[in-house]
Amino acid sequence: MLTAVICIVFLAGYLISAWQRKEPSPDDIAIQADAEQEYEEFIASLEEKEQPSERQYTTYKKKEENIPVILASFNPNTTDSITFRRLGLPAWMAKNILHYRAKGGKFRKPEDFKKVYGMTEEQYSALLPYIHIPPEDTVHHIPQLYIAQNVPMKNIKYEPGTILDLNRADTTELKKIPGIGSAIARLIIGYRQRLGGFYQIEQLKDINLNIQQLRAWFSIDPANVHRINLNRISVDRLRSHPYINFYQAKAIVEYRKKKGSLTSLKPFSLYEEFTETDLERIGHYVCFE
Repeated sequence: MLTAVICIVFLAGYLISAWQRKEPSPDDIAIQADAEQEYEEFIASLEEKEQPSERQYTTYKKKEENIPVILASFNPNTTDSITFRRLGLPAWMAKNILHYRAKGGKFRKPEDFKKVYGMTEEQYSALLPYIHIPPEDTVHHIPQLYIAQNVPMKNIKYEPGTILDLNRADTTELKKIPGIGSAIARLIIGYRQRLGGFYQIEQLKDINLNIQQLRAWFSIDPANVHRINLNRISVDRLRSHPYINFYQAKAIVEYRKKKGSLTSLKPFSLYEEFTETDLERIGHYVCFE
């Protein structure tokens, strides 16, 4: 009897072991395959998140290319990243310049700007005429006079009789003029960039500034005004200028398409979209090359 019980126990153990080692059913195989596919898709999705897709790269590149280039006077020691982008520099280069300045770096002469990592000879040559480094940025130490008087550099104002070029002065210089703080300095620089430069001091009235108080501090060199080529520019770029509205921009481009290259603004004196004042102001900012 005992022998029979032992045999039954061993036989049961063998049958259970054989059942556990049996081949998986078709349903089990399908479930396993689905699980493996889901895992592979999950890994692939992580890789896509880590690396931008070609479409994302193309979209980013288009955004880079669509930023309009506006060449204007700038101080590489104070210019912000947005202005660097508008000067035609890529975002990564603008970021490197700001990082260099944050570490205490300073551009003391225009040639120093040529050393920016990635700066090409073509980029440097295009920007060189617009680089303006004020005298205080060329020194390597704070004058002892300021230390002795314990006067913060940022609170120092220019003496009466100081004259600045309105088309070249940066925010640091503008803030040294009595009555001009950070907000007004940024307002002047921003409007100057939109215009392409000032041709007369009276234009500061456009941004509600009192020119009687500021007239004595500024000179203007019309040679620093950036002109736009009416035979090549688009409607969108034209309408971005403060002195040209959408209807005027459209009229200029349509005339060019129908009658060819422009040589002057005279044809538009007969258009109802333009007044004599409009044409006089616009004339300072256009060319027909």
